[in-house]
Amino acid sequence: MNIQDQLQNVNVLSSELLATPEEVKMRLPMTERAAATVFKFRSVVRAILERRDPRIFVVVGPCSIHDVNAAREYAHRLKELTPRIESTIFPIMRVYFEKPRTAVGWKGLINDPDLDDSFRIEKGILLARELLLYIAELGLPSGTEALDPIMPQYLSELVTWTAIGARTTESQTHREMASGLSTPVGVKNGTDGGLASSINALQAVRQPHHFLGITQQGQSAVFRTRGNSHAHIVLRGGGGRVNYDAVSIAVAERELRAANLPENIVVDCSHGNSNKDPSLQPLVAENCVTQIVDGNRSIVGLMLESNLKAGSQPIPKDPATLEYGVSITDPCIDWPSTEQLLLKLHQSLQSVRR
Repeated sequence: MNIQDQLQNVNVLSSELLATPEEVKMRLPMTERAAATVFKFRSVVRAILERRDPRIFVVVGPCSIHDVNAAREYAHRLKELTPRIESTIFPIMRVYFEKPRTAVGWKGLINDPDLDDSFRIEKGILLARELLLYIAELGLPSGTEALDPIMPQYLSELVTWTAIGARTTESQTHREMASGLSTPVGVKNGTDGGLASSINALQAVRQPHHFLGITQQGQSAVFRTRGNSHAHIVLRGGGGRVNYDAVSIAVAERELRAANLPENIVVDCSHGNSNKDPSLQPLVAENCVTQIVDGNRSIVGLMLESNLKAGSQPIPKDPATLEYGVSITDPCIDWPSTEQLLLKLHQSLQSVRR
């Protein structure tokens, strides 16, 4: 081995070619029905953010997707509930395929779809796209987190709403990527619970950028964006504190106003705001809706972590022994609790004409 061979890929064991976005889309093409669903529902979220639609949107679903069959069942239940609440609440199914980790752990369906450290990423991409197509065909909007900067090229036209997570809010790469996404984007506050990083991120996301990415054919390219005018803040607590109460909401409004940003606030009822106790999520949601009923006009959405069954479970050595419908990442509330909560929020919001 000559010296030049020792200057690159020193810590890389192997690499393998991945199907291009174009090739994946040829195998799982967008349908007219799915396209119409996503186009319509993105317009609804934009209308809510622009106050042309008086409803709130609620991003609700599993912390992460690991079982496509369970996700399909959840989607059907949410779709059946939608007509009962849609006059006040626009539900978006939470469909998270990528999980940022504080240290180590399972990184999501795309990264490791078989839950066994085999990392069959192309299989994960195909599973994710197939599920998003299924949900769109069902007539339900999807919301997800953008983590890997090339993944939107494979999936983004099937997504209605996108989040930038607390761990990546400060990342220039993710701010640039979000500036070019075609969906409204929710930017979470940092893991310390402070607002500075998310305010800075919002200002960056709403501006034009130039950055490197890949085309549909898998070639490297320079992308130029116009900026995302529908980016908004997501309050998720952190650093041992919550930020969904009326005082925290007022502080967030003031900070947004000072930065010349629209006063659009989504509250994540999980994570720091519930102290990672899923049973507290309904209390957070009800508090926010009470604020709306009492006159608040900045809260435009909520996020809930919910699954078919409550709680969470570790990944066993044999993934076939996993309990159906139970999260393998953050613990969730179960479907009966979710349905009861959304109906209760709907009842409270019926008197509000925003």
